[in-house]
Amino acid sequence: MNTVLIKNAKIVNEGTIFEGDVLIENEFIVEIAESISPKLSSCKIIDAEGSYLIPGAIDDQVHFREPGLTHKGDIASESRAAVAGGITSFIEQPNTVPNAVTQEILEEKYQIAAKTSYANYSFMMGGTNDNLEEILKTNPKNVAGIKLFLGSSTGNMLVDNQETLEKIFSSTKMLIAVHCEDETTIKNNLERYKLQFGEDIPIEFHHQIRSAEACYISSSKAIELAKKTGARLHIFHLSTAKEMELFTNKIPLEEKQITAEVCVHHLWFSDEDYKTKGNFIKWNPAIKTADDRTALWEALLDDRIDVIATDHAPHTLEEKQQSYLKAPSGGPLVQHAVVAMFEANHQGKISVEKIVEKMCHNPAKIFKIEKRGFIKEGFYADLVIVNPSLPWNVKKENILAKCGWSPFDGYNFKSRITHTFVNGELVYHNFKVKDIPVGKRLLFDR
Repeated sequence: MNTVLIKNAKIVNEGTIFEGDVLIENEFIVEIAESISPKLSSCKIIDAEGSYLIPGAIDDQVHFREPGLTHKGDIASESRAAVAGGITSFIEQPNTVPNAVTQEILEEKYQIAAKTSYANYSFMMGGTNDNLEEILKTNPKNVAGIKLFLGSSTGNMLVDNQETLEKIFSSTKMLIAVHCEDETTIKNNLERYKLQFGEDIPIEFHHQIRSAEACYISSSKAIELAKKTGARLHIFHLSTAKEMELFTNKIPLEEKQITAEVCVHHLWFSDEDYKTKGNFIKWNPAIKTADDRTALWEALLDDRIDVIATDHAPHTLEEKQQSYLKAPSGGPLVQHAVVAMFEANHQGKISVEKIVEKMCHNPAKIFKIEKRGFIKEGFYADLVIVNPSLPWNVKKENILAKCGWSPFDGYNFKSRITHTFVNGELVYHNFKVKDIPVGKRLLFDR
């Protein structure tokens, strides 16, 4: 029997922090108490005094690039980076090559992950203008949800047929997650800047091309359609102050039919950072203004926004170093997301309890993930120890994403993840990932 006893930790769970011990046996948490004595001589003891013990984070939006784009990343490399960052479960998106828009292609991704993933995994089924029949075959017990791209971010996965959209929204009981940017608005903005600058548009105008208006038009339409059809809607990577008008904090999360996510980069950077970071913070939706960032923080803290995620989407250095129009959007974030939020805690912006709520508890609730996202007896031992007073510097040598760079390159974080457990196995300890891909397929209580 594999037994681990974590002692003297500041255990963070369901809005409280209390000092105590946690006993792991094999895959599960079997006891939580103020003090636990080891019952077996073989029990491994970890003293976590001064550190927080949190549930493993659940990242509801990543792009791990496999199959078809593995020069940028793959399930093995990016899940290794995830566990180093305290993310023990991920939900990956369908815009791989080929796109995961049939049940066969979707299942192939699960088969790859079963052999190679260091973190627990689920994969979204992708929607197109003509695959409703395939969407309706999706099993709600072992697939996280349906993903629709309502903006031009992913080329041929754009769903722009209103009749098709309405059919998808009204036909499935599964959670529908959406990327919202209005295609027409973006195209018109781009043509205007091309007239002014030709092919040499400065990156500083990215947030005006993929504008707040483009986001609001698309988000508001998606919400209107969800209300009309009764669909269960989750809106990914919100980025604007104006969109915050669309959401409410007046009902409990469990009763919400429409939920919202914000990503770390939209909480951290603003348009002022394009001058120094350039294409390395080029994302879709774009990072907007400091005022937008302030509004996102306010909505996160008053519970209009329910989840913090990463939209981890690696590209190579060579790809990112191209001109604005050629450089792809997206960047690696799974390794640094949790510590970035702990940095915000040091800055007085968010409590540790709130970080855990938004990165661990709420994704588990929204997707109805079985036995994960909380520190509870009988739950899987997906656990992370965070030392809030152990500074470290992000540098090329300790970046684990295959692309080898980070928008946080050179940053000194005050907090460090020292241990990550996945299904009871210590998979990461002090900058080293053990070569044990123990991730399991996520299951859903639906």
